[in-house]
Amino acid sequence: MKQTHPLPVHHSWPLYERDRFFELGQLHGVDTLDPVPDLVDIVVPVRPARLGRWECDLIDNDRLNWSDEVYDIFGITRRAAVTREEAVALYGEGSRAAMEKLRAYAIRYRRGFTIDVEIRPAQAGPRWMRLIAAPVCIDDRVVKLQGLKFVLR
Repeated sequence: MKQTHPLPVHHSWPLYERDRFFELGQLHGVDTLDPVPDLVDIVVPVRPARLGRWECDLIDNDRLNWSDEVYDIFGITRRAAVTREEAVALYGEGSRAAMEKLRAYAIRYRRGFTIDVEIRPAQAGPRWMRLIAAPVCIDDRVVKLQGLKFVLR
C-alpha cells in the first residue's frame, strides 16, 4: 500500500539561510531542524527517531559517506559500500525525479534544498523521509553536498 504524505515539502534556499534549516555540527540537538513555519505547514518531530548525516563527494565520483542512522533509514547494513546509484534506486519514482531536479539546481546555482521523498527501504515498507542538503563550495565550485535525512512519521 502506497503511503501518502499530506503536504510534501520541496524547495530551494540560498546558502546564507543554511543555519535556518539545519546546523551540521549539532545533529541531535532540539534546535537542529527548523520546520520553517512561514513556508510550510508540517509538524516536524522535535527529536526524530532516526536522524542521520550524509555527504556526497562530487569530486570522487559521487562517493557517499553516511552516518549509521542513514544506513538504518534505508535498511542497509551499516558500513556497507553503497553507490549513489544504488541509494537513489530506493526512492519512489516521482520522489527520485523531484530530488534529482533539486539536486542539479543546487549544484548549478550553489543553493541548498529541502524535500520530502518517498523511499522503499531494502528491509521495510515504503516511508517518507525529509532530505535537507547544502552544497560545500571551494571558491566557485561545488565539491560536495552534505546534509541530514530523517524519517517523517
